[in-house]
Amino acid sequence: MTQQELMQALAPPRLPSDMAMLTFAEALMLFGIGLLVGLAVWSLMRPLLVRRPSRRTRIRATRDLPPQERLLAIARILGHLPTALRPAAYGAAPPPDPAQIERITRRSRR
Repeated sequence: MTQQELMQALAPPRLPSDMAMLTFAEALMLFGIGLLVGLAVWSLMRPLLVRRPSRRTRIRATRDLPPQERLLAIARILGHLPTALRPAAYGAAPPPDPAQIERITRRSRR
């Protein structure tokens, strides 16, 4: 069976001929709808695509806090408090200087 015979064997379209063809205005409208759908998907996914600051940056941002609050904030950031900082957090030892706190947190892996 040739392609010509196959095309003749098909049922005729049920739509009027002017509706069976895509016009420029309809194509432009579909393109616009696609852009709007893409914008909606992007706006929904935007919070998931934002890059979070690194742990080091978040720890440096705690420099202005008082020592006890800073140690608590570092514990929240790391998910634990490094062993070397625990006495200072509980008041058993004076808090270390800010540079030493950052060195301790950098070495802390858990």
